[in-house]
Amino acid sequence: MLWGRWAERWPYSRTVRDETIAIHGGYQGESTRAVAVPVYQTVAHDFINAAHAGAIFDLEAPGFHYNRINNPTVDVLEQRITALEGGAAAVAVASGSAAVRYSVRNVTSMGSNIVAAPQLYGATYTYFAHVLPTEGTEVRFAVDDKAASMERLIDASTRAVFFESIGNPAFNVVDVEEVTAMAHSHGVPVIVDNTVATPFGMKPLCHGADIVVHSLTKFVGGHGTTLGGVVVDGGRFPWAEHPARFPMFNEPEPAFHGVVYARDFPHNAYAVRCRTVGLRNEGATLAPLNAFLLLQGLETLPVRLERQQQNALAVANFLAADRRVAWVRYLGIADDPYHELASKYLGGRFPPLVTFGPVGGYEAAVRFFDSLKLWKRLVNMGDAKSLVAHPASTTHRQLDAAALEQVGITADMVRLSVGLEHIEDLLEDIDQALG
Repeated sequence: MLWGRWAERWPYSRTVRDETIAIHGGYQGESTRAVAVPVYQTVAHDFINAAHAGAIFDLEAPGFHYNRINNPTVDVLEQRITALEGGAAAVAVASGSAAVRYSVRNVTSMGSNIVAAPQLYGATYTYFAHVLPTEGTEVRFAVDDKAASMERLIDASTRAVFFESIGNPAFNVVDVEEVTAMAHSHGVPVIVDNTVATPFGMKPLCHGADIVVHSLTKFVGGHGTTLGGVVVDGGRFPWAEHPARFPMFNEPEPAFHGVVYARDFPHNAYAVRCRTVGLRNEGATLAPLNAFLLLQGLETLPVRLERQQQNALAVANFLAADRRVAWVRYLGIADDPYHELASKYLGGRFPPLVTFGPVGGYEAAVRFFDSLKLWKRLVNMGDAKSLVAHPASTTHRQLDAAALEQVGITADMVRLSVGLEHIEDLLEDIDQALG
């Protein structure tokens, strides 16, 4: 529910594993005993009486009332992702971009700043560089993804450190433990976009991070049908110990009945505020049917990843051995610059994403992109289908040469999101497209 923990209602005594959580987490059949999670396609829920309505609106009792704020189908998705990430609570929203926005706006205000690693998804970089500053929050981009580089930018007005656990499409891997230790030494929480790694690859909260966000549109949905995002509260950052830096958690909230989040919700203050201030007032609500579709994708995520990872390794090895290819990046290859760090955090579950540059630079990359027949040309990733993108001309085309270099993108970079097709079909298409 709004502030409940699924683990507390799990009927079995032992801790279950991720593959089981992906199928059963957050749902026990309720009164109908339906095996599939029902789609609660309703705008609102009937109150028992005035006292019941008042208790829910004052956050004194859990419950559903208006579906802009919470919904039973969405609630199952939130609990399932929370359990997979090892968090305290989650807030699902309409898209990954909305999740990024809410995660940051929940801790910032006029005159504050956040520090970010530069290797970011294109829409996130644009939001940080051009939109957040117009709302009074400065984003300070570090020169790289190292803790020391980020630390130099932190001051008394810093409200968070933000990075992608695995950058998209740079595919750098951040040393989560090192960065979180540094940020916590300054009393600053860490927000990690874990979309590329997925909860089956990395769990940033277990390595010290405080908040995790996902674009559920990608690997979790897995079929290119449904937008969605989620913000997961780790529940461990001591907001009450930093009243000057985080007054929004330590002073009465005028937008919601004077609640003091750090005092009244000590175990999940961040998630409750994100829902009651952010989602309630801005309304990027995840539709119940979309939550249902994302749950269907989540159930098969672990088995999809296994096949996709096998295919990705074969694709990377094929490209690495081809004279028409100038360079290849795949975290599962031993000589990849981030392989050691990826092995530490991912335990061999490398995301099925490969980047490479064909001989001939930008023109050769565009020619390859245009010549593919089986791979789908689009800017999503994580689908069951194999997808291809040319970041310099699509997701990051708004950046100039200097900005592209900063975020780890070259003009010749082609990003492959490897799907479930037969590997020989994928390789034959790559071969003919290389010319």
